[in-house]
Amino acid sequence: MSLAALCTGSRVCASVDTMRREGLVLPLLILVAINILNFYDRNVSGALAEPMRKEFHLSDTQIGLLGSVFIWLYAIVGVPLGKVADVWSRKKLLAYGILIWSALTAYAGFATSYSGLVVSRLGVAVGEAVAAPTATSWLGDLFPPSKRSRALAFFMLGVPVGGALSYFFSGPIAQAYGWRTAMVIAAAPAILLVPMLFLLYEPERGASEMRHASSQPQTRASMWTVLRIPTLWWIIASGVFVNFNMYAIGQFLPAFMSRIHGFTLAQSGVSTGVIYLVGGVAGGLSAGYWGDKVLLRRKDGRLLSAAIIIGLSAPFAFAGILLPKGWTLAAIAMLTVSYGALNCYYGLVYSSIQDIVPPSMRGTTMALYFMLMYLCGASFGPYLTGHMSDRMARRAADAAGSPVITEAAKAVGLQQAMVMIPILAVCLALVLWAGSRTIIKDMRRQEQAAAAG
Repeated sequence: MSLAALCTGSRVCASVDTMRREGLVLPLLILVAINILNFYDRNVSGALAEPMRKEFHLSDTQIGLLGSVFIWLYAIVGVPLGKVADVWSRKKLLAYGILIWSALTAYAGFATSYSGLVVSRLGVAVGEAVAAPTATSWLGDLFPPSKRSRALAFFMLGVPVGGALSYFFSGPIAQAYGWRTAMVIAAAPAILLVPMLFLLYEPERGASEMRHASSQPQTRASMWTVLRIPTLWWIIASGVFVNFNMYAIGQFLPAFMSRIHGFTLAQSGVSTGVIYLVGGVAGGLSAGYWGDKVLLRRKDGRLLSAAIIIGLSAPFAFAGILLPKGWTLAAIAMLTVSYGALNCYYGLVYSSIQDIVPPSMRGTTMALYFMLMYLCGASFGPYLTGHMSDRMARRAADAAGSPVITEAAKAVGLQQAMVMIPILAVCLALVLWAGSRTIIKDMRRQEQAAAAG
């Protein structure tokens, strides 16, 4: 997909091609690069889970808790930071966030205990909590509704691409130079991205709707008004399920490839990176293109499409998890398809949020969405998967008559725990279908409020 195509037909774009590139393509590219670093640093603890587990003698529950404590704080501080993103400079807020999460990522490389790793994850959570509310609000003001699905899908490529790069590089670097070096290197790109961010022009809020503050002041909706939107609650519920799966995959997929398929640290990182890159990019880009196309045919098309795609992917996830050693390529292919389907969620669903809330509440609404879905879903993904893995491993050891939990038992335990992923994918599809039943009415209500404002 051509980036310039995102601008075509938009009244926000300047008539001169150079101004169009400066106004739309450059900020999109920089915000995508920031999101790539965001998810690179978010996934690095999962990429390095096995060497950290062995050095500090951790259980899978403790490994999962590293992901969960990140999410708990991330969700809580995200709402006030989202509120700040609606009233203060998004550029400055995002720059501060990048500096904080990068510094705390590097700090993990000097940790001497499990508590040090926890402190690092908490600091990363505070910094990264500003990224999604500020960037999605920014993009909502750059791109009109007819182009927004592709823009947000392109931005959300940071999820698979950042994760893929984290696994591609962190595993091999850790195998060659140690996991601490890999942690420090993960923080380095911030040195370039913060100055690039300050080169951007920040649009006025509501600019893509062409409602200029001088002639048509924006109507300031209250949070209670937003909370009365039925579709938003279905979308929040969908976020619970999708993020449970995404964070369980991010924290444990490299360990899964090592334990079940016998990969080295570097091999498990590369194989996970392939799944993230191929599946995530294919799913994200195709969903962004389809999301804008289907909206022209039916208003509920985005959510309905997400429901169908994710529902059909569940058998692929189930097969990819249960295929034994010797079927590695088939397992990777199945997991790539299922991960790609999960990444269709972002372009199709995030754009739907922007369709049903007023521009002045986009940052706050996204922060509220993130808080609820993370606290109710994503935070349980790593922890419950790890806890279930430990319990299943203990059961496998008992069945084998072993007084200790062997590495073989840990492999069985993790494989059985990850079966939760396809089960929750079916639940996710059902919730998205329910949201598609209410979104038309909510979109009309928002269009009427915008016209009256």
